[in-house]
Amino acid sequence: MIKKIALSAVLLASSLFASGEVNVYSHRHYDTDKKLFKMFEDKTGIKVNVVKAKASALIKRIETEGKKSPADVLITVDAGRLYQAKKEGILQPIHSDYLIKNIPENLRDKDNEWFGVTIRSRVTAYKIGSGMKDKLSTYEDLANPKFKGQLMVRSSNSIYNQSLMAAMIAHHGKEYAIKWAKGVVSNLASSPKGDDTYQVKAIANGIGTVALVNTYYVGKMAGNNDLSQAESVKQIKIFFPKFKNGGTHINISGAAVAKYAPNKENAIKFIEFLTSKEAQKVFAQENFEYPVLKGVENTDIAKAWGTFTPDNISLNELGKYNKNAVIAFDVAGWK
Repeated sequence: MIKKIALSAVLLASSLFASGEVNVYSHRHYDTDKKLFKMFEDKTGIKVNVVKAKASALIKRIETEGKKSPADVLITVDAGRLYQAKKEGILQPIHSDYLIKNIPENLRDKDNEWFGVTIRSRVTAYKIGSGMKDKLSTYEDLANPKFKGQLMVRSSNSIYNQSLMAAMIAHHGKEYAIKWAKGVVSNLASSPKGDDTYQVKAIANGIGTVALVNTYYVGKMAGNNDLSQAESVKQIKIFFPKFKNGGTHINISGAAVAKYAPNKENAIKFIEFLTSKEAQKVFAQENFEYPVLKGVENTDIAKAWGTFTPDNISLNELGKYNKNAVIAFDVAGWK
């Protein structure tokens, strides 16, 4: 009888805690991710092994490793990069009723080879007291000469800018996008450089008055131990532009299962966990990203920015038009 009880206890434990590991190739570099990986390990008993590098390097590595690749999960920012990974043939369809039910169709691959785990929005930040509040409207309008010498942007190498340009092409075509980019370049306050944090600090310090930034950067700056960042955020406001025939530009961080994943079941469990309510709350509350799961609240900081209507194009378009976006930047002289 005692042996039967002991055996039952072992079987129960094995059902609650899966064995093995999951090998994650990740482009993300946030403390929130470390916390979530630990939460997943504690919850499932599955060890999370992480390899970090830039997205392009990770994609190339998985491709080079081929069938011998230990990669189970690829995590990266930007739908365009996930589109590229799929195009290179290094991913596989994910069969998960949970993911299909809970992740909106526009935030996942049409063949379910990748799923969004967080949302970012690329918006404009403006200097308080600059008079720009009533001048801002659409993304298209940023090419208007009224912004001459006022705009701050990062370089065309930024995948965030490339995806915004890809969305512009999806809405209006290549020729319009080139003309728009030329207009933006003519309105720059200084030559493109630095990350989004730099753009916010620049307008706070009087270099230009309007900057293109991702919302989560502003959130992380607001609570940063670097007082120069926190003080800079106090001097700016967020405005959510729209495309003339759409909504506010969004992008994602996303996850995919590698084509030859040796721990496929664990990989799917891992991605399902990242899109669970408990994980989504951590993404939203601690990294200021918007949740992909409905019913999860944003931080008070994000709520203070206001609400917006996401753009209506599929995120697959961001990858589809990436090459055209890069060409448009070159033609327009956007460095």
